[in-house]
Amino acid sequence: MGGSVKKLLNILLLFICFSSINVKALDLDVKSNNIIMYNLDNNEVLFEKNDNDKVQIASLTKIMTALIVLDKIDDLEEQVTITYEDFNNLAKNNLATAGFKVGETVTYKDLLYGLLLPSGAEAAQALVRNVSGNTNDFVKLMNEKTEKLNLSNTHFSNPIGLDDENNYSTAFEVSKLFNYALKNNTFKDIITTLKYTTSDGKLSFKSTIQSNAKKYGIEVPYILGGKTGTTDGAGLCFASIAKEKNIHYMLVTLGAVYDKKGAHHIEDAKTIYEYFMNNYDNYKIVDKKKSYKSLKTVYLKENEIKLYPKSDIIKYLPNNYDINDVRFEYDGVDEVSIFTNKNLGTLKIFYKDELLKEEKVVLKNKVNFSFHKFFKHNAIYVILIFLLIMGTLFVKRKKHKKRRKRLKTNR
Repeated sequence: MGGSVKKLLNILLLFICFSSINVKALDLDVKSNNIIMYNLDNNEVLFEKNDNDKVQIASLTKIMTALIVLDKIDDLEEQVTITYEDFNNLAKNNLATAGFKVGETVTYKDLLYGLLLPSGAEAAQALVRNVSGNTNDFVKLMNEKTEKLNLSNTHFSNPIGLDDENNYSTAFEVSKLFNYALKNNTFKDIITTLKYTTSDGKLSFKSTIQSNAKKYGIEVPYILGGKTGTTDGAGLCFASIAKEKNIHYMLVTLGAVYDKKGAHHIEDAKTIYEYFMNNYDNYKIVDKKKSYKSLKTVYLKENEIKLYPKSDIIKYLPNNYDINDVRFEYDGVDEVSIFTNKNLGTLKIFYKDELLKEEKVVLKNKVNFSFHKFFKHNAIYVILIFLLIMGTLFVKRKKHKKRRKRLKTNR
């Protein structure tokens, strides 16, 4: 029962993360075949291209590899020893290594950094061997995790990201997996680290993102970190997070041309990130200090009752957005008197056709009756009533005097 509940919660978490999307159609000059980008602050999809195509994902596979290790190992400072087995088939497949040596004793933490920063294949195999004993059992854990995360278009056949038609995902599901992984502080710390030295001081790892960017003269200071991947079958792949003007982004690109002439995946990231950073920003389109409507008052000291939104609304919009696209729909009383209920009505706030917020409108402050205004607008009636009352009193007084006089006469 506990496992089922946990699975359901994970699915709901991922669904909530990327709901209410508003996709912009763009024609950007990029080489990646499959793309999806988010504004992480409001979980909005900003750009997508073939994001549901099943494709190979190279070393982005190691995102899941790291998650399985983080799930299974409680003490990341626990030490393990590198063996010959950890280097099986690496040269054959021309795989990158982190630099660990046979016989070296390192921590799980060291191996995770070696796995994610330089994308070391020997680090992956050492982790697999120590967590599960063999690759098949570890891959089984990876695929069980995909089911728990409801990644129906993702399947793993190896923990490294070797080209294999059974090792695939989509840009959309990689983004879901990456976003889930970022909730783990250890994972996030690792992929945003620029340089790490192993616990024995023998190795230093640098982020392949910034090193590749520097190698090809690409300036991307706003990219906080991520994971790259490259194979002949998958092309150049990249999952990254970035921050600019206090806005947080996430981008996944797959299938960029792998011609060994440039870091096209990082060039694409630069193109996409900078398009949005240069053309969009967060704008306060609703100010809680600005009244959207004034209600008339009836015989109150207050000349009008101004209505205000309960809170500011900030929305990520193009720089040339039109403030007139923001509209308020108030449904409630049109005037306020001493007898008006505190619940005045409801307010709906729209940006174009998008409902941003719906809230109850409540009369916050006590209203005060004004006799002066009442008299000013009803003087003739007040005077007539006054004269009627005085006349009635006069008649009653006169009758009372006659009655007393009659009583005296009868005596």
